[in-house]
Amino acid sequence: MSTKPETLLEGLRFPEGPRWHDGRLWFSDMHDQRVLAVGLDGRCESIVEVPNDPSGLGWLPDGRLLVVSMRDRRLLRLEESGLVEAADLSAQAAFHCNDMVVDARGRAYVGNFGFDLYGGVKPVPADLALVHPDGRVEVAAERLRFPNGSVITPDGTTLIVGESFGACLTAFEVAEDGRLHGRREWARLERAVPDGICLDAEGAIWVASPISAGVLRVREGGEVTHRIDVERQAFACMLGGPERRTLFLCTSNSGDPAETHVRHGRIECVGVDVPGAGLP
Repeated sequence: MSTKPETLLEGLRFPEGPRWHDGRLWFSDMHDQRVLAVGLDGRCESIVEVPNDPSGLGWLPDGRLLVVSMRDRRLLRLEESGLVEAADLSAQAAFHCNDMVVDARGRAYVGNFGFDLYGGVKPVPADLALVHPDGRVEVAAERLRFPNGSVITPDGTTLIVGESFGACLTAFEVAEDGRLHGRREWARLERAVPDGICLDAEGAIWVASPISAGVLRVREGGEVTHRIDVERQAFACMLGGPERRTLFLCTSNSGDPAETHVRHGRIECVGVDVPGAGLP
């Protein structure tokens, strides 16, 4: 595999939530309030504007886009007429909503900050919300330390979420009704803050860690098999491309909205040996 990422797209404010879908990389330019899609040729299209900052992305089984609207704590659905509310998450989210994974049945698991990340307040645990396709919302898991990127295994039976302030990846068994149980630590991460994550066909997880200036490939139990360094901070990653052997990285100098106006955000990419698997 290559170890030096190449720049696919630059001039972004703060790219997050990358998803490979329909031959392109979709992502949120969070602080520019837009969902974008870029092809491997670098051509970029603006899909939709989200005034309260877009974050996690996913698709229903019928192909409609779901997008997390952060500051008003809502899950939105893109219809031909525009964005409509799929669910109100304000009862489950203590602060801004963030990343999301959508399963094969259209159930969405949405995290939130739990506290004002840039307000200088003490971190507090947050709940992971489960949004059913009919719009019903319930708490899927309680007291996570900043639940962030999530993946679901190919068989749909395990969900793994990064706890950014817990420095770990946490696994749950997924019941038939979508509820989570059997919480366990999947991997403890040393000197890392797990943000966006993605799963490969060998069951390892690529972890973007902003404080580490790189992306780590981690096996269950915590063994780090590979590391890819970046010039800036890596906030999210996604395996995609025709064979899912391209690792896309969302990088920026900072995640603070007060500092991203300089537009140092990039989509970078690097080839890997093991293809992606599962969801997203």
